Amino acid sequence: MKTIVFDEEKCKGCELCITVCPKKIIAVDKNKINKKGYNPANVTDADSCTSCAQCAVICPHVVIYIENDKS
Repeated sequence: MKTIVFDEEKCKGCELCITVCPKKIIAVDKNKINKKGYNPANVTDADSCTSCAQCAVICPHVVIYIENDKS
């Protein structure tokens, strides 16, 4: 199984990842601010993620990647 990972400290909250997610499970966390002063994006329902990586491909800041679970 694979997991989507966001480097929240580098995310600038541009929301491009939100626009391409086929499951509509990515959102900007309005309750969190990273060191750069941005609200980072994150997956809201990890169980529904298919690891399609469309979000990682469109991210201009390369903060999203797919990680293989260590099982």
